[in-house]
Amino acid sequence: MLLDTASLYFRAYFGVPESVRAPDGTPVNAVRGLLDFIARLVQDHHPDDLVACMDFDWRPQWRVDLIPSYKAHRVAEEAAEGSPEPDEEEIPDTLSPQVPIIEEVLDALGIARIGAAGYEADDVIGTLAGRARGPVDIVTGDRDLFQLIDDRRGIRILYPLKGVGTLQVTDEALLREKYGVDGPGYVDLALLRGDPSDGLPGVPGIGEKTAAKLLDAYGDLAGIITAAEDPSSKVTPAQRKRLLEARPYLAVAPTVVKVATDVPVPDDADPALPSEPADPERLDALAAQWGLGGSLHRLLLTLRR
Repeated sequence: MLLDTASLYFRAYFGVPESVRAPDGTPVNAVRGLLDFIARLVQDHHPDDLVACMDFDWRPQWRVDLIPSYKAHRVAEEAAEGSPEPDEEEIPDTLSPQVPIIEEVLDALGIARIGAAGYEADDVIGTLAGRARGPVDIVTGDRDLFQLIDDRRGIRILYPLKGVGTLQVTDEALLREKYGVDGPGYVDLALLRGDPSDGLPGVPGIGEKTAAKLLDAYGDLAGIITAAEDPSSKVTPAQRKRLLEARPYLAVAPTVVKVATDVPVPDDADPALPSEPADPERLDALAAQWGLGGSLHRLLLTLRR
C-alpha cells in the first residue's frame, strides 16, 4: 500500500475540526486525522507493506521549465535563484506546523517514509509501484495517479470519497466506464482536458468528454494530432484549429503530466508494516507533547493485530 501522504493529510486537515488541539493549544487535527486514516486503511485492507510517499519537491523545476504555469498559483514564496530548496507551497497557516509532527510520528512508529529530491510523491509512487512484485493499492485523492492503474499487475487506486471509510476502488473497468480510457490513456485525457488545480491549461475548448471522444476515435495523442493535421479527417474545423494552435503545449505536456517511474528512491527503508513502534520512547514523548490520544492508540492496536 502506497500513501499519497500530502493528499491524505490535507483531507484530514479539512475533515477534522481545528478544535482538536495539543495540550499547548497547537492544532493537531491533520496529525490525528492521518493516524485515524492509516488505522482504518490497515484494518480494512491488511497490507503487508505500507509506505508513506512524500513530496520532497512539490513543484519540480524540470516540470516548471516545460510548463511555467505548473502549480504557479499555489506558490506562497519563490525560492532564491540558484537555491536547492523548492518554492514554498501555499498551505493553511495551521497545517504547515503539523507536517513535521506527522513526519516524526511516522518515523517513531516505524512506518516507511520515502521521498526523492527533485520529485513529487506521485513520482515516488510510480517508481515503487513499478518495482513491486505483487499487487499494489495506491491511496490518493489525486486523479493524476489513475494513469498507473494496471489490472494485469494488480495496481489499483483507492480514491477517498468521504474520509477513507468510503473509498472508490478504481480499476481498469471503472476507468473505462467513467472516462473511456485505460491507465496510460488517462495521461492523454488529462493533458487535453487540462487541470486548473495544477496550472495545466489543456487545449481550449477541449473538455473531458470531447477529449474522451477524440481518444476513442484516434487512439492516443499522436493519433489525434495526426488527424488534426489531415484535412480529410473527421476532426471538426474548430477542434482542428484548437489542436494545431496548442501544438507547443502538446509537445511538452506528456512529460509534465506523466508520472516518473525511474526516481532514485532510497532502498534502505523497510516497507514492512510494523507490529510494534520502532522508537517507543520517542513515540510516547510525541504522544504526550501533542495529545495524540485515541488516534495513536487505535493505530497501535490495529498494527498489533
